[in-house]
Amino acid sequence: MQLVPRPQRRTALSIDQAVPPIPDRPPGSESTRDRVSIFIDGSNLFYAAMQLGLEIDYSKLLSYLVQGRPLLRAYFYTGVDPHNEKQQGFLLWMRRHGYRVITKDLMQNADGSKHANLDVEIAVDMLELAQYCNTMVLLSGDGDLTYVVNTIAYRGVQVEVVSLQSMTSDSLVNIADRYVDLATIKERIQRQEWVAT
Repeated sequence: MQLVPRPQRRTALSIDQAVPPIPDRPPGSESTRDRVSIFIDGSNLFYAAMQLGLEIDYSKLLSYLVQGRPLLRAYFYTGVDPHNEKQQGFLLWMRRHGYRVITKDLMQNADGSKHANLDVEIAVDMLELAQYCNTMVLLSGDGDLTYVVNTIAYRGVQVEVVSLQSMTSDSLVNIADRYVDLATIKERIQRQEWVAT
């Protein structure tokens, strides 16, 4: 069996060229700023928002998650229906407003429902960026991501989890350095309806 080199995934600069790794910080050093990366499980967030009766303002959400820290990347993962023009418009808006959108075509289940599982994509991106940031924010309650959160925490990266408590795996809450219940920040990320007067 002959091994063949894998082709480059990106045509742009690789992350190694674009962003230098975090230098070692001496204990007590306050001069190095905290870089943050954000990973949003779009499907998980959609169902949590439905349960809360929440229409999310994604600019406010990004601002809340960043909390004034330098943002390295903000990823939004979702299944897509290529024939849904409204969804395509939303994803274009997300791309133009600071999010890197990662998609996968929806698969039809035997019962007629559709799904797209992007756990592997989230986990790989988290592992790839772990050396370039001090903090990662995961917006998901999926217990399948517990192992990658634990692995990243052992690498010295602080992991914050934001999700609706009733839809969140206990193992994910227990392993996170910080947990925020989505219900407690509802007012901060709610989309405001403008009324003409």
